[in-house]
Amino acid sequence: MARAQNENIRLYPMLFKPVYKDIIWGGSRLRDCLGRADAPERCAESWEIADRPDGMSVVANGPLSGQTLGALASARGADLLGIGAEAGPFPLLCKIIDARERLSLQVHPGEAAARRLGGEPKTEMWVVLDAAPGSRIIAGFKPGLTRAMVESALRGGSPEDALVSIPVRAGDAIFIPAGRAHSIGAGCLIFEVQQNSNTTYRVSDWNRFGPGGRPRELHVEQALASIDWTDAGPAAAVLPRLARDDAHAGTRELVRSPFFNVERLELAASAAFRPERLSFHILFVEQGRLEVASDAGAAEAARGTTVLVPACTPEYTLLVKEKPCRALRVTRPHARRPASP
Repeated sequence: MARAQNENIRLYPMLFKPVYKDIIWGGSRLRDCLGRADAPERCAESWEIADRPDGMSVVANGPLSGQTLGALASARGADLLGIGAEAGPFPLLCKIIDARERLSLQVHPGEAAARRLGGEPKTEMWVVLDAAPGSRIIAGFKPGLTRAMVESALRGGSPEDALVSIPVRAGDAIFIPAGRAHSIGAGCLIFEVQQNSNTTYRVSDWNRFGPGGRPRELHVEQALASIDWTDAGPAAAVLPRLARDDAHAGTRELVRSPFFNVERLELAASAAFRPERLSFHILFVEQGRLEVASDAGAAEAARGTTVLVPACTPEYTLLVKEKPCRALRVTRPHARRPASP
């Protein structure tokens, strides 16, 4: 009966309860910078949009409050996800990551490697929300190194000799395709968009000890089997491309991939958007405050808030409540708008 009732409720802009993760390298900036009073004192990750057994988003506003994202994705399929989408797990996982210490050096598998190793494929991207002076990320290997040289550095305990280290600041975007070795450096507060996967192969944890005084588990062989040896890695952070600019909203494309597209909306005034049933729209407020309003409901969103707009929404308006106002918009690629690398 409950499912039948839910299927009759019009979908609206939804907020979700964060799923907080306490990991050894986490910090306190979800509380200090984003005003999350409910976050643990040490919090490494906030899963904002998640449909996983180890972290499930639950609706926090409107008539669907208490429903899980997984149940909605299964029951409302194309209405939530977009034309052609199969009912099933939500395809993306969005997080806020607070790295008080640097994360392990790790690799995520692509489709082929995941099939061989029994994991899940994972391509991801990061947008830097805040960065302490001198903060850096690692992404890929130095040019000119042979595979044998890289393997020697990784197996020999000196991985930094082989890695590209990039300075970052607030606003930077970094694309991490599956198969690229990477690490988030200390001092970075990041919004992450990724495939719905939790497969991580750690190459090095920088000689850090975990709970009980023991080193955390490494997965060197799986990582080496997952590395894309044809990938040269980025020379710098992603440069935004201007997609649209008008009096109300400038749209800058950050990443376009086969798995997700990410844009930055710079809002000078309120602006309207139409999903056209092609894809859900995930909105994350980088700066300022806004209201996401449709004819089925509305959600208030301050800095650091994530809102999910269903694909079936005819139109929604971003009402600017505090300037300057800037938001990230995440969508899934669709055949009518082909994705490009």
